[in-house]
Amino acid sequence: MKLMLIARDVELVRFACGHGVDRPFVDLERLGKAERQGTLDTVQSAHTLEDVAAIRDALPDAELLVRIDPPHPGSREQARAAMEHGARLIMLPMFRHPEEVAEIADVTRGKVGLVPLVETPQALARLPELTRVAGVTEIYFGLNDLHLAFGLANMFEILSSGLLDGAAEVVREAGIPFGFGGIARLGEGVIPADLVLAEHVRLGSSSVILARAFVDRATTREELAARVDLRAEIAKLRARVVELSARSAESARADRDRLRLAVERYVQGARREGAT
Repeated sequence: MKLMLIARDVELVRFACGHGVDRPFVDLERLGKAERQGTLDTVQSAHTLEDVAAIRDALPDAELLVRIDPPHPGSREQARAAMEHGARLIMLPMFRHPEEVAEIADVTRGKVGLVPLVETPQALARLPELTRVAGVTEIYFGLNDLHLAFGLANMFEILSSGLLDGAAEVVREAGIPFGFGGIARLGEGVIPADLVLAEHVRLGSSSVILARAFVDRATTREELAARVDLRAEIAKLRARVVELSARSAESARADRDRLRLAVERYVQGARREGAT
């Protein structure tokens, strides 16, 4: 499973990639994000093209992923600029029509990878068409914006509800790698990270973003080294993936039931707090 980390500090990224992170992730997305997620404790970065170039120069062989803005009149130019500054993968968020992805694929195809970020109901409904867009190399599902769009109380309701089951099957049958959401360290998380990881394995996911909780919200190399034994935590995660891959179908169903129960309890608790 490819592990991604959203960060802009070059030394932190160098340290993280040296301790098990596969993909540095620079986030250029601005348009509409604060309005959508303003009340949530989510990543709203201030990354720049200069950050992309700095990480490229520091780690020229890294599989550097850059998320650009949602579709807008300057999307093609933004994708080109990200590529020129060193992006190896371009992620397009908040699209609704596969044609919007095809427009970016026209820029990236044959040069860098393209990862559509499915986080609108329209994109989810049009997933079969999306898988046929030439130039799409991976697909990622954004649980935060999907749960907002569906009016759900918690992003992991997207998992517990089974919404991703059919989507994952469509993408698997198309032979396209996919991932979703973010993950905390094993043994932690409002919804236990162990159960979230179990769903990654059950559904066939091949990538995940390490949540800010995974790195204890560190923003510098010094903070990360002091707060988290990153190599050990990543080793535990990878070892658990191997264990989960070998479990029986019955065990996989039991893990899924535990996830559903954990999400239901969280949602019920949130409702009670909202009523007081």
